[in-house]
Amino acid sequence: MNQPNTVTVKILDKEYQVACPEEQEAELLVSAKYLDKQMRGIRDTGKVIGLERIAVMAALNISYELLQASEGSSPGGEAASGESVGRLNRKLDDALYQLRQLEIG
Repeated sequence: MNQPNTVTVKILDKEYQVACPEEQEAELLVSAKYLDKQMRGIRDTGKVIGLERIAVMAALNISYELLQASEGSSPGGEAASGESVGRLNRKLDDALYQLRQLEIG
């Protein structure tokens, strides 16, 4: 098994260190860029204030996009997408926890 390396991603002008296997680094960077774009779009509307709220709204939007994309993909796809959503939710929970720690510190 490959040892995870640390990758720095920048989201809303803040840098975050993320452990990631080397073979998934490119996907992580693309994901971080997409998240940054989504969060900037939400922030720029001026309707949502606070970094945590912006992150939650972005997470909800991205989750919705994921569910729409996986709808009707294949028999048994519902269970697979449920597992993917569970993984996504765990990652979002971890990201929100890290975000809170950075805001406190």
